[in-house]
Amino acid sequence: MIRYAKPTNVEAALALLAEGPWRILAGGTDFYPALGNRPLSENVLDINGLAELRGISETATHIVIGARTTWTDVIRHDLPAAFDGLKLAAREVGSIQIQNMASVAGNLCNASPAADGVPPLLTLDAEVEIRSAGATRFMPLGCFILGNRRTALLPSELMTALHIPKASAAGSSSFCKLGARRYLVISIAMAAARIVVTNRSVEHATVAVGSCSAVARRLAGIEAALRGVPVTELAEAVAGAPIDELAPIDDVRASADYRREAAREIVTRAVLAAADPTANVPVAA
Repeated sequence: MIRYAKPTNVEAALALLAEGPWRILAGGTDFYPALGNRPLSENVLDINGLAELRGISETATHIVIGARTTWTDVIRHDLPAAFDGLKLAAREVGSIQIQNMASVAGNLCNASPAADGVPPLLTLDAEVEIRSAGATRFMPLGCFILGNRRTALLPSELMTALHIPKASAAGSSSFCKLGARRYLVISIAMAAARIVVTNRSVEHATVAVGSCSAVARRLAGIEAALRGVPVTELAEAVAGAPIDELAPIDDVRASADYRREAAREIVTRAVLAAADPTANVPVAA
């Protein structure tokens, strides 16, 4: 018999996960489409009753995004300019109706190479909080997503939050997405950049690209090439930097060669926009 449970606190949810395998239901925006015409064949753990997992808060050292926080919540919350790229990405997660329901954790745990939220979160050095009935562990987001539809989450575990160091909330950021049309599209390539500028030169840079590898990647070569560069020479720095981390694929949306060239172009656009905080100020929905 298939079981359905909707606990009202995290401890009860973790106790159920300790009993055996469950399929997690959060916003449902990936859950139901993945079923297609097939009936449910797994136990369903509905976490929509876990109010404590929704919202954005702060500790002395981190900004914490609860696992059930929606993309609309992210868009509307007052966050530093370093989160502008994340807010821009949030507006690309499907329609407004999807943004109202889809959770941040769902976007990550679904582990699609084209997940819009991953590149900007990588530029923020986000860490994933994972809990089980007996323990809590943390890992960098870059280690959490292992491949297409694969994460480091064990069957007895629940992703409960993202922790972003306040030290990574410095500077400003942007996000750029390329698709076959403007709205409601799976990306061909996407890029996020966070730039800290001091005395008109780049003091620190983090850059990530999605949809051009099995998982989104930070681009260490471009990050290194940008450090110390005057803001007037950013495009040239990106053009000459290596992007060895990318391994684009050929599929129905684009060829690998096209993706490789497109990635460099959208990285350039994201970097230039991040260096100019007035270029993409998010407006609350």
